[in-house]
Amino acid sequence: MSTTMTPTTPTAAPEKTTPKAAPITLTASAVAKVKEIMAQQTPVPAGLRVGVQGGGCSGFSYAMSFENSAGMMDKTFDMDGLKVYVDATSVMYLNGCIVDYVETLEGAGFKFENPNVKSTCGCGSSFSV
Repeated sequence: MSTTMTPTTPTAAPEKTTPKAAPITLTASAVAKVKEIMAQQTPVPAGLRVGVQGGGCSGFSYAMSFENSAGMMDKTFDMDGLKVYVDATSVMYLNGCIVDYVETLEGAGFKFENPNVKSTCGCGSSFSV
């Protein structure tokens, strides 16, 4: 009794394409506030641009604005249905950054928690890395 074994060819597992993790995270309250403000705009913008620009007491400051489309060098991320655009230069400064919307007795606004920041200015609106 002889058995013939047929060599089997290993089948390659299909590649899983996982979306690239966003360098920045917006909390649920930040996303909700942005969506609320966007709904009041005419026309309603396509998404939110978050970035870093030169200037301020310490060298850099954060920037947030509404956009109608992504730029050529932008990375686009979906955060709970909100499109967030980050330009290629800002990505390295915002890596690991968390943006929250806070309301206190002193006021309300967006708060950036950035692990890359080495120092901030006295007013808290600019930073250095």
